[in-house]
Amino acid sequence: MNASGFKHGIAGALAMLAMLACQPAIAADLASVQVIEGFRELGGYIASPFLLGGAWIAVKITLLAMSIGLALGLGLALMRLSRFKALNSAAWGYIWFVRGTPQLLQLVFIFDALPLIGLRFDEVTTAVIGFALNEAAFSAELFRAGILSVNRSQSTAAAALGMGPLLTLRRIILPQSMRAVIPGLANDTIGMLKLTSIASVIFVNELTFRSQQVVGQNFKFFTVFGAAAVIYLFLTSGISLVQVWLERLFDHERDRKITFSWFGLRASKHDVNPAAAPVALPVAAKEPEAADHAWIGTLLPVENRTPRHCGEPFVACRNIWKSYGKREILRGVDLSIAHGEVVVILGPSGSGKSTLLKLINHLEPLDWGTIKVDSEYVGYREVPGGGGTVRPLHNLARARAEARVGMVFQHFNLFSHLSALENIVEAQRQVYAVPRAAAEALGRDLLKSVGLAAHADFLPHRLSGGQQQRVAIARALAIKPKLMLFDEPTSALDPELVGEVLGVMRGLADAGMTMIVVTHEIRFARDVADRVVFMDGGEVVEQGTPQQVIDNPTHERTRKFLNVVAN
Repeated sequence: MNASGFKHGIAGALAMLAMLACQPAIAADLASVQVIEGFRELGGYIASPFLLGGAWIAVKITLLAMSIGLALGLGLALMRLSRFKALNSAAWGYIWFVRGTPQLLQLVFIFDALPLIGLRFDEVTTAVIGFALNEAAFSAELFRAGILSVNRSQSTAAAALGMGPLLTLRRIILPQSMRAVIPGLANDTIGMLKLTSIASVIFVNELTFRSQQVVGQNFKFFTVFGAAAVIYLFLTSGISLVQVWLERLFDHERDRKITFSWFGLRASKHDVNPAAAPVALPVAAKEPEAADHAWIGTLLPVENRTPRHCGEPFVACRNIWKSYGKREILRGVDLSIAHGEVVVILGPSGSGKSTLLKLINHLEPLDWGTIKVDSEYVGYREVPGGGGTVRPLHNLARARAEARVGMVFQHFNLFSHLSALENIVEAQRQVYAVPRAAAEALGRDLLKSVGLAAHADFLPHRLSGGQQQRVAIARALAIKPKLMLFDEPTSALDPELVGEVLGVMRGLADAGMTMIVVTHEIRFARDVADRVVFMDGGEVVEQGTPQQVIDNPTHERTRKFLNVVAN
């Protein structure tokens, strides 16, 4: 609703209230003095401690029931999203039953039936329990819809940084989902406040019940219930104002920063004013000298700057198989990568390149085979006496964090509700417990290294594609990775932005970072890669130096692919 419509709505509501207040006077053909006296009487009832006390009871029931109901609703929503059939079915059964039975009967059942089994509550407590259990069913579907509205790439990016499911939900998914959830929750809150009147059936002495008591004594129906209507309208208007404030607060496209803790919002402030900030035009960045990024090598702890076992490959993939349903994606892939080596993987779409990267970082589970990074499994353990068979670890997030494998995605996957600096700081603070000052200092150094020092407080939607991808690279570097994985980092960029990202990647290669890069940038592969791997049909078809694979391919499938890319 725009501002004009909102004003017209308020004006209409006030006109209706005036008509309601004047109705007794009109019906009785009263003089203006009597009309004024009627308004005074209406105001007196509005300010009546007796009616206001009833309004407070209604508000108290609403606040308590909504608080409990939202907590239960979030739990039910997570059960509905669970891959475990028993949890999913139990949550759906509860929601089906509660939504399908009248709330009045639920209140009567709690008040009259539960005492038969020894559970006896007073009237207000009964109302709170009844409304809370009812709200849980409705808010569960609101939360579920909000969570599903957040792109799954956000969860994938969080997992790649070592964030566990609950941490991801609390810090990444829920803040972004609230924009979709808040309007429905506001409607539920207003509806509950008004529906507290049905609690009079169990003798809750709230506003409507007290109004009926007053009318039963003086028979001033229109005046008393008009006053009750004004009080309800005032209360629901307050809820509407809170809704507007929350919607603005959780709107991550309004150039504001939002930070969260276990206790909710800590702070919210406006981002850099785009109109006042200098506009950074997307231009191809100059290729940095090797010294520009040499300091990146110092990100790693001293004990991790060399491989754990110098005689073994730094990344060892052995007989890797992966299928989705009946479709085979990888078929017996073997690949070894040395410490400090830059390997570029080429191949047509659907050849299994991106899937291989996700398996290395355990963003997807293996069907068969083993993968080691620096002589350690990422999220697996060997089964004793199993002949090399591995099983996933229970705490997969911790295993990813300890492996320190950084990953940069095709579509950036920046957290849209966090600024560029906050994107870089998030995993340092929440996963690795780095003090805020140190995390922010490193974040600013990384942004400076990728040429975005002036964009630290910009939200992702204010950055160009090339700038977003450079922030994503800085975010991956912030966890001090042993290995960097790039999944087609330039394929979603306009041609004039590609140079920005490739320039940073060249600097990483010059700094000695071990890198696996899935890309179609043949020039980059020729200039930077130590080795080029060509994949097709889920298999490694050919590998060797850039001169061998790109300039003199031996396999016909490689030659056809390179001809297509070149043209």
